[in-house]
Amino acid sequence: MSNNIFYTLQKSVYLDQKLQAYADSDYYPFHMPGHKRADKLDFPNPYSIDITEIDGFDNLYHAEGILKEAQMRAAETFGAKTTFYLINGSTCGILSAVSAALPRRGTLLMSRNSHKSAYHAAYLRELETIYLLPAAADFGISGSIPPAYVEQALHDFPQAGAVFITSPTYDGVVSDIRAIADLAHSRGIPLIVDEAHGAHFTFSKKFPSPALTCGADIVIQSLHKTLPCLTQTALLHVNSSLVDISLIKRFLDIYQTSSPSYLLMASMERCIRFLKEEGAAHMAEYIQMLQKFYQKSEHLRHIKVFQKSSCPPEICFDHDFSKILISVGTTGLTGKELYDILLHTYHLQMEMSSGHYVTALTSMMDTKAGFQRLFSALDDIDHKYRASDSDVSEKLLTAEMIYQMPKPSMSISAAIDQATDLLPLKASTGHTSQEYIYLYPPGIPLVAPGEIMTGKLLGTISQCQKQGLSVVGPSDMENGRIKVVKL
Repeated sequence: MSNNIFYTLQKSVYLDQKLQAYADSDYYPFHMPGHKRADKLDFPNPYSIDITEIDGFDNLYHAEGILKEAQMRAAETFGAKTTFYLINGSTCGILSAVSAALPRRGTLLMSRNSHKSAYHAAYLRELETIYLLPAAADFGISGSIPPAYVEQALHDFPQAGAVFITSPTYDGVVSDIRAIADLAHSRGIPLIVDEAHGAHFTFSKKFPSPALTCGADIVIQSLHKTLPCLTQTALLHVNSSLVDISLIKRFLDIYQTSSPSYLLMASMERCIRFLKEEGAAHMAEYIQMLQKFYQKSEHLRHIKVFQKSSCPPEICFDHDFSKILISVGTTGLTGKELYDILLHTYHLQMEMSSGHYVTALTSMMDTKAGFQRLFSALDDIDHKYRASDSDVSEKLLTAEMIYQMPKPSMSISAAIDQATDLLPLKASTGHTSQEYIYLYPPGIPLVAPGEIMTGKLLGTISQCQKQGLSVVGPSDMENGRIKVVKL
């Protein structure tokens, strides 16, 4: 079978067939889910265990038996007072946590580099949002949220009823959760942490400290992102009484499907049991593979691989080194060009590309052969590409350039509920957006509803499009138009 078959299949081929062709090819997954398409957990045939709420199998939203016990075991494993299974991914956990923590039309202090689900929660609850812009790292990525920023914002906006932080970020950058939790608690308000990309922290001290051990009140984790679990599986942990747990249950019942998948819940149970019984040995081997990769990457001449030691702690408090960030350096390539070369020439599927780097997501299910393929490809590219410094500086887009502090005009919910004008994107300067525009992945808004379109923002969007990055959001993006609040 051709290695390119999943790109060349005709339109008459069905999704299941295309997926099977991809599985049979030699494309290696440096992307989620964390099981890396390898069934090393001896999981049952999915058809044989796909049931509904029949006798003896409990009810997720009124758990009294086997599902109650499963969630209690998860809480014990991760160190939470109470844990809830999420079968609609971290998205429903973030929606539920924010909705339960704040009254309608309350005020949320949140990191600007939050996932779009946090913004959707703000819309649904008609919240005022106050943003914390991350520090900028020399590598060209967004750094941590400094506690000093949080302290100042809590002083300037005493009406804030909760703090929401994304840690680790999509790039693996971790904030000082302990210090931020102390600041929130000094005001008597909860800290919610989107730790979707950090579920593996619990299982090795080589990784950053989990948010639950640092005083966070609610923590949301995606099992499928970095652990051997099926896509759409996640956990919501509660570790204090600052948020009414009955409200969390109410909103989980609203935001999750009324037909929770026993297949997904079984995957979570099996994953957690595997980690408790066999995880230590697998994790130790995995960390050794990571360390060896980073050591070898130090010898690359033009391509640069991010290492925590290159970033001061006040900018990058900590970093999850399972997220491999590969900068184009002085190759003269853009992030998208490097991404495409790795994909089409070396059959390595990265998680994402940005203006000047690509991200490889790894997990304990990765193999020595996979890491070797990645390094060999980078070494080969490193020898083939070299550009002048002027060519490099003109092309590269950094996170500091892409993500800017917004100019608010009104709340997200107020903007969305207004009458609309549909304008060409290029003619929208000075208008208030009624739509999101973001790069996907990672799904962080360049502009959100209620924010003013600026010339600088439009220039950034244009640059991102020219470099082939996935700019999405507006309902009429194909024609280059955006909905704005009608004047």
